[in-house]
Amino acid sequence: VCLMNKAGGSAAFGRWAKDHIKSRVGAQLASVLLGVLIFIDDYFNCLTVGSVMQPITDKHNISRAKLAYIIDATAAPICIIAPISSWAAAVAGFAEDGQGFNLFLRAIPYNYYALLTIVMMVGMILMKAEFGPMAKYEKNAIEKGDLFSGSNPYAGAEDDAPEDKGRVLDLVLPVVVLIICCVIGMIYSGGFFDGEGFITAFSNSDASVGLMLGSAFALVFTLVYYLIRRSMSFKEMMGCIPEGFKAMVPAIMILTFAWSLKNMTDSLGAKFFVRDFVRSSASGLQMILPLIVFAIGCLLAFATGTSWGTFGILIPIVQNVFSMDNPMAIVCISACMAGAVCGDHCSPISDTTIMASAGAQCDHVNHVSTQLPYAITCAVVSGVTYLIAGILVSMGAPGLLGLPIGIVLMIGALFVIRSKNPGAN
Repeated sequence: VCLMNKAGGSAAFGRWAKDHIKSRVGAQLASVLLGVLIFIDDYFNCLTVGSVMQPITDKHNISRAKLAYIIDATAAPICIIAPISSWAAAVAGFAEDGQGFNLFLRAIPYNYYALLTIVMMVGMILMKAEFGPMAKYEKNAIEKGDLFSGSNPYAGAEDDAPEDKGRVLDLVLPVVVLIICCVIGMIYSGGFFDGEGFITAFSNSDASVGLMLGSAFALVFTLVYYLIRRSMSFKEMMGCIPEGFKAMVPAIMILTFAWSLKNMTDSLGAKFFVRDFVRSSASGLQMILPLIVFAIGCLLAFATGTSWGTFGILIPIVQNVFSMDNPMAIVCISACMAGAVCGDHCSPISDTTIMASAGAQCDHVNHVSTQLPYAITCAVVSGVTYLIAGILVSMGAPGLLGLPIGIVLMIGALFVIRSKNPGAN
């Protein structure tokens, strides 16, 4: 990212976007679209969408807090409903009896939090409605041009190129190469070049290894490309590497403390408490069990900051409680995943939340405080939808009816929010 900024690629992309994206709504929808398209991995999503869309959102006075929310809302919620993603591989690995990928596919229509997050995000952009602390940040950005409403923790790492330097290709080509190399790196780590099929290799991939290899190759390509283009001298490019690393230090420090806290929570036996509670509730509360599983997933992921760890705890428990032929089992499996994503979305120690702050170059506390009311609103609507779905399934009705009901509830909630908190045009 630092290399692309110094070479002028980000500035050139911003100039192009100013001519082609005419409104704040268009800039936000473009950010959402890019977030949806980059569904391979949530870390990769956060950093790529942030670096590409910053010039566009800055030109249209969209606060960094709003950009961070869009990045976060199109990271985990998109990855958890994308069959080809590192998250699908994680869920498949946590499920027993080798049925993980099949369960993942069957659970997608019931993953209400992820689907309703997309509905809420797009609806609020089109209706130009904000509420809570985000309304203040957006008002400051529109009226005063203040994108941060406070200090910019990444100010020292900025090194803008001259306005007339660079081409759009200086940003687009390195990003495209990065995407291709990361996909190849992920299937390589899953054994694709040793004879495994593409889907199998992706399911077995180690995302951290794949992304490391992909980004390393993309970095080398970018250095060679900029040398050929004569965008910068070799000395200038080498100076960008420590500058880029400095920009990631706040995120790395927060992640280190978050992982430490997660291990402490695990040591206290949280997963055993949750396991015993769910098993004792399963027989007597079957009708509302999807809501209970969703709520437990939310609380567990919020406290530990990890959605993958929550999958690992809850999915095997649900598989032990129900036969996978039972329609209620699929609803509860999806509630595990939705609750984990919701808690991860809300948690200040979640790695995805931290990476979204880093991707948007937004103060982490500001991102958490502005995003929390949005995530809680979607969680409440999702919880009500899981309650309705559980009642429908227990009565023998199709559980798929829950999704349209949830969408209607979410749109109704947006109209209420719009009437009480009209946004700026």
